[in-house]
Amino acid sequence: MKAPSATVHPFERELRIRFAHCDPAGIVFFPQYLVMVNNLVEDWVTDALGVPYAQLISQRRTGLPTAALHCEFTAVSRMGEDVRLGLSVEALGRKSLTLHLGCRQGDEQRMSVKQVLVFTNLDTHQSIPVPDDLRAAIEKFSS
Repeated sequence: MKAPSATVHPFERELRIRFAHCDPAGIVFFPQYLVMVNNLVEDWVTDALGVPYAQLISQRRTGLPTAALHCEFTAVSRMGEDVRLGLSVEALGRKSLTLHLGCRQGDEQRMSVKQVLVFTNLDTHQSIPVPDDLRAAIEKFSS
């Protein structure tokens, strides 16, 4: 069965599949994809939204924990391949953000993820409204 056509996302990064990403068969071990997309979210916050992720966590004490995650793995990625990881904003709520993330090589989709992130205060671990500066940046990004 052929993998579905890939989604091209507005925010993308190239990644070479490394030995450390793979299982003994030489293909990406599925939990590694979650590490890859987490890194992509950090890059997006820093590079596209203009808020250094490290500052968001350490100085502003604002977290983005995952509240829901749905993954589909449609084709294998092999050690040595160059793939593109991508991110799109699906929805922006009062306290949460829904993202569509994916991995592709050319027009072949390798995996896709729907992820719901909730903004939290890292001292109380309670949900908080999306900070105004992030909301403005996300709205610009998603329009």
